[in-house]
Amino acid sequence: MPKAYQGTCHCGSVRFEINADIDSLTTCDCTLCVKKNALMTKVHESCFRLIAGAQALSEYQWNTKVARHFFCSRCGIYTFHRKRAQPDHYGINVYCLDKFDPSGVPVIRTEGASMSVV
Repeated sequence: MPKAYQGTCHCGSVRFEINADIDSLTTCDCTLCVKKNALMTKVHESCFRLIAGAQALSEYQWNTKVARHFFCSRCGIYTFHRKRAQPDHYGINVYCLDKFDPSGVPVIRTEGASMSVV
């Protein structure tokens, strides 16, 4: 059974849960991920649950408008996004997960900068 992790933004307005075995992490070299210094894990939408804070979320889309990036409108923290390459998955900012230590988990570098630009 996958492990349950609770996650929050900095101010606690946005709260979510994922059920996942986190065996790899991802960085991306697209202009957005580089600027937000994202370290992510990927979960299927069935393994993600927004507990609180839907009204506090701000959404940012750019380029093809497929990926949907969510930030807390109060504290500005990037919490998660809907993935462009796999729209039925979320990319989760692992720094928002309570009691998760990313050290020792392999990091895969993805090439988002080379994806098509509209």
